[in-house]
Amino acid sequence: MTRGIRNAGIDHFHVSSLQTAIKNDRYDLASLLLRYNAAVDQKGSLQRTALHEASLLGLEDYVYLLLQSGANPNVCDSSEHTPLALAAQAGHLNVVEILLEKGASVLSKPQSPGSTSVLFEAAASGNPDIISVLLEYGADPNTPTHTGHLPIHRVAYRGHLALERLIPVTKKEAIKESGMSPLHSAAAGGHSQCLERCWHAGFDPNFMLHPRVRRNYDDERRSALYFTVAGAMPNQDPVSCLQLGHARGNYELISTLLRYGANVNYYSRVNTTHFPSALQNALKDEVMLRMLLNNGYDVRRCFDCPYGQGSHVPPDFEGWSASVIKDVVVRRLSPTGAATDSI
Repeated sequence: MTRGIRNAGIDHFHVSSLQTAIKNDRYDLASLLLRYNAAVDQKGSLQRTALHEASLLGLEDYVYLLLQSGANPNVCDSSEHTPLALAAQAGHLNVVEILLEKGASVLSKPQSPGSTSVLFEAAASGNPDIISVLLEYGADPNTPTHTGHLPIHRVAYRGHLALERLIPVTKKEAIKESGMSPLHSAAAGGHSQCLERCWHAGFDPNFMLHPRVRRNYDDERRSALYFTVAGAMPNQDPVSCLQLGHARGNYELISTLLRYGANVNYYSRVNTTHFPSALQNALKDEVMLRMLLNNGYDVRRCFDCPYGQGSHVPPDFEGWSASVIKDVVVRRLSPTGAATDSI
């Protein structure tokens, strides 16, 4: 009997018998397997043990049973996740507490690309109690991922109010080294409450993305407010955050941007006139137009032309020759499927 259970091994789905019992919520079978010395730390799919599976599913009784049977609380799967990390990620507070009491470590640091700290995983669920207990056990809120993200970035991006637990313990130096502010994350996730909390906590709304982070975005975004609408600090990005907000018709967002100083009279530098860019998206929206006018919209700029009576075409502009037009048309009609140039 004992030899048979020990040799039960892993089935063709790469799941051990013990893991199968846990996934099917068969406590009696799991107990029987362990009683006859089933390999408690045998790894299956994704190099996970039975404790990984029980922790991820939040099965307190199984977690306690496995630990009592000698399961390693600090074993890692193929992504370097411990059972504690999976429980924290899924928001299972009771399982987290059991694992910590039985010696699970909160100090695991990412060793390979894609791996993350336990606290960073906890930020996914945003459970403030889990984050608090991890901090009590010594979790470091200033440990970044290989992309530079901190737990505070993840919490802000997901809109969790657990942000308040991380703000006081996250070092400003760590945020600076990461190259991005929690404001960027909160804005990218579209969470106004988190934006407000970051502003009230003293985070600089003019914090610019580090160039190495900025290169990840085709639009070269830099500021936190730009992320609010695709994301921008007013008037400091290639496309104004206010202009993007208008295009989306988001009244609440526009109100927030104006309240924090967005330039209502912004015009894009690619335009040849001072015609305010935002007006292009507000002409058909009376509510939006009134909001702009009430916040200092300068209607006279609609009739202001920097060229006066002169030509709008620069004297050194070569224009569209026949060869240029032909070249553009050929490329845009190319059958290769490659990306075409825009005019």
